Amino acid sequence: MEPNRKSLDHMRAAFPGASRAIVAVLGGGSWGTALALLLADAGHEVRLWDRDPQLLESIRSFRENRRYLPGISLPQGVSPVGELEEALTGADAVLFAVPSSAIREVARAAAPYIGAECLLISAAKGLEEASGLRLSQVLTEVIPHAPARLAALSGPNLAVEVARGAPTASVIAAMNPEAAVAGQRLFSSRDDPTFRVYTSRDVIGLEFGGAIKNVIAIGAGVSDGQGFGDNSRAALMTRGLTEAIRLGVAHGAEAQTFLGLSGVGDLIATGGSRLSRNYRVGFALGQGRTLAAILSELGQVAEGVPTTRVVHGLAQATGVEMPLCSALRALLFENRPASEVIRELMQRPPKEESLAG
Repeated sequence: MEPNRKSLDHMRAAFPGASRAIVAVLGGGSWGTALALLLADAGHEVRLWDRDPQLLESIRSFRENRRYLPGISLPQGVSPVGELEEALTGADAVLFAVPSSAIREVARAAAPYIGAECLLISAAKGLEEASGLRLSQVLTEVIPHAPARLAALSGPNLAVEVARGAPTASVIAAMNPEAAVAGQRLFSSRDDPTFRVYTSRDVIGLEFGGAIKNVIAIGAGVSDGQGFGDNSRAALMTRGLTEAIRLGVAHGAEAQTFLGLSGVGDLIATGGSRLSRNYRVGFALGQGRTLAAILSELGQVAEGVPTTRVVHGLAQATGVEMPLCSALRALLFENRPASEVIRELMQRPPKEESLAG
């Protein structure tokens, strides 16, 4: 979307500090740290908040996140902050980069300190397990003035590659087009940008695409862990994308969104990369390891694990057929052998290839 001059002028008035902003990034994991680095390099003052004081002290001392992004130096524009009030007071924009399981708690704690003019960006990829809500819906419930100033960011954005400066593209979606443009400009201030952001109005499609691709990435990892090869992974990812489209459209998304960066683009990046936590979980499952052992060793959240259960519930509630996601749920939570669930998928009745089945 190319905004006209009147729209840009109004956006600048509605979202002050867009050219050089104070930005709070909530979440000091790999993705939050990568976002903080990008925004500081774009000339913004960035306050990186996390609830773990040891992590923040390490970042202050070494000017890098040795736990989640070792070896990548953080610019001086990134300030580790341990108190939400300090991070949020006077902020022009707030990025939520905490796991989906923590989004409601963090948003509730942050809400009193978020100004009414502040741009809010949901940068996590998942669904709330207890409610099945998209994360922007959670933020809307918790922060009263959120809807008009709320956007969601998603795309093929592996944190390590973003932090290393590899050319990357992403999408920011908002119901209010001016909020999407404000978010786009927030990342577009560098003279030599490596992170290109497109805008969209399809928040539903963007968030479902980002969440469900994590489930499919687990399946792709299972396929590789079984030693099947490229044909199997390609078939699984393609049929998984079809399932994502069906569920998204049933909830009001546009099918075309899933063919863009926040759908098939994100799936390509995570469905075959060992940088993807969800892929690594699936690969280990395919090799016969237990989920508990895998998650203990991983040491970070793999959003696709809880999302698989949520997606299965949403599919049942809306009558959407998602056999691949159902098979992955059985593999993850019913201790079914990978070979068994794969055999059942292959033995399903023959059908015409379509979004309907």
